[in-house]
Amino acid sequence: MLDITLRVRVDVDAWVAAQMDMGVCDAIERNTPAGKPAAVSAPHLPKVAGIDSTVPAPTHNPAPLPPVHAAPPAPGAVIQDRLAGWVSDLTTLHELTERLIRTSTLDDALDELLSAGAALVGARRGMVVLEPPGDPARDGAFSAGSGPARTRGLGLSHADLGHIETVPREVTAYGSILDGRHHGTVHGPPAAVPGPVAHPDLLADDSLHPLHREVAVRLGYAASYTSPLSTEESGTLGAAVWFYDEPASPVERQIHLAGLYMRYATEHLARLLELERARATALTVAEELLPSRLPRVPGVQLAARHRSGPRGGGDWFDALPLPEGALGLAVGSVSGSGPSALAAMGRLRASLRAYAVMEGEDPVAVLSDLELLLRLTEPARTATALFAYAEPASRKIVLAGAGHTPPLVIGERRTEFVETSLSAPLGMLACWEAPSVELSTQPGETVLLYTDGLLRRTGDPMDRAFARLHSAAVSVPKAARNDPAAIADHVLHTMLPQGLDQADDGEDVVLLAARFD
Repeated sequence: MLDITLRVRVDVDAWVAAQMDMGVCDAIERNTPAGKPAAVSAPHLPKVAGIDSTVPAPTHNPAPLPPVHAAPPAPGAVIQDRLAGWVSDLTTLHELTERLIRTSTLDDALDELLSAGAALVGARRGMVVLEPPGDPARDGAFSAGSGPARTRGLGLSHADLGHIETVPREVTAYGSILDGRHHGTVHGPPAAVPGPVAHPDLLADDSLHPLHREVAVRLGYAASYTSPLSTEESGTLGAAVWFYDEPASPVERQIHLAGLYMRYATEHLARLLELERARATALTVAEELLPSRLPRVPGVQLAARHRSGPRGGGDWFDALPLPEGALGLAVGSVSGSGPSALAAMGRLRASLRAYAVMEGEDPVAVLSDLELLLRLTEPARTATALFAYAEPASRKIVLAGAGHTPPLVIGERRTEFVETSLSAPLGMLACWEAPSVELSTQPGETVLLYTDGLLRRTGDPMDRAFARLHSAAVSVPKAARNDPAAIADHVLHTMLPQGLDQADDGEDVVLLAARFD
């Protein structure tokens, strides 16, 4: 076996590698110094006692080595580092905007904005003030398309926000932005939208308002950074302020990222504001289409609860006095949502009132006429309805339903659903007709009419939702059974512990309670 020294192996490896890249001739020419034989071909002198005579003996005091200077980074490495930083910033911005776009309410969006902005500018606490154009806080009165003013805090309690709001608005940075008195930008000439305002050291600022200084000391913040919620398309919707515990200010990179995020957040908030205004309009129209107050009829007490979903559904109720001391009770639901469903609901309810006056003692005829009208005027729409003709003096009720949920009788000795005949919703059959049902109530019993939105909002399957409704009716306290309003409130609170103000739920809820003396 040949003993190949390390020097030879290194030279051979380098020569082979060079040969692969440059070819044989070029590799030989590149790796062989001119006028000096290579070590692999040079004659070796004899070794004595293991000493290689070709290696010169070192001197007693070797000369110091020259200093080694680090090579400057290549231009490509600098560009690569900058690109990596930009990619990281864009990734962070994308993640934060993705989280923001998932919010569907103004409060959730403002909370997410505060959290993301604090991470971008390196702060721990903050507050955002939302004052859309037309808000009374800015203009003194509501105008068309106005929205509500809101203040949200991050790491600040309601008491802390109250302390901040005691500072005169005109001396604060967010006040100057909202009032249109600040138009500066961080870099460049003034733009159409206001720029951010940085206070790196509030306590060292001699021009700081005394009350502002007092609040800063009390809450323990020493610097602030205020950024507007403003774009040329949406205008100025509000401003966000982040507070630092020590004197500090965001660097240029943080300011740039925060500015990009705030512009995107402004557009998202503008869309949510338009959606909230549309929802408020739909709710107003729905309330106007329903009875503003219930009639007073001897022998019966009435109470109603109604809440439309965020898109404006077609659930409705009605109670109208009829000839000879009778009372007509009705609940129903129109398919679809939005303005078209509200319009169809209004037409259907008005038509049912007319039919009830003419032939209310025959609920089947009332619903048959209503089905014919729906099929002729709304061929692509269906509806459910229940109409009851009540005679309070004798506590007798005749009712008919078209695909609607059965009424619930609540009394001292019984709590049970009324056995109604199975029937299809209006508009689904060529000719609708179903038999009516007679019901006799005992003194003090309450008949509860409702729409299926009450059951669907629970999120349970329909059989379990019916069981929950029955349990809620059974658990009505004895002291509350004399008041139909208390009964309706108890059933609602038991079925929906979170209340009716669930913005993410699109189901309408209607309850109509009639207690017979």
